[in-house]
Amino acid sequence: MMERYDVGPRMSEMTVYNKVAYLSGQIPEDTSQDITGQTRQVLAEIDKLLALVASDRQHVLRAEIFLADMGDFEGMNKAWDEWVVEGATPARATVEAKLAHAEWKVEIIVTAAVP
Repeated sequence: MMERYDVGPRMSEMTVYNKVAYLSGQIPEDTSQDITGQTRQVLAEIDKLLALVASDRQHVLRAEIFLADMGDFEGMNKAWDEWVVEGATPARATVEAKLAHAEWKVEIIVTAAVP
């Protein structure tokens, strides 16, 4: 059975199938913050979505991180390192990309197991 969460006309925030949660790209709400603040916001949104399906950050299988500027890599990693569960770090890729809105510094996609 497939479940969709926060379904909109263009996309769903999360789709769950076969005990795997696929999150859409999560972006910051308050774009006045620096890269560390924006990353913390995005990770908090990921936590909220995973909680909807009784999953959490220790069940993240994979993360794809898009930075508007690779110069923000260290600041993003500061927030990431605070968030990620030691010993349960997911597979991860980080790339520089032109994001949909110039104010966004980061967008993160995760795939997680649903226990």
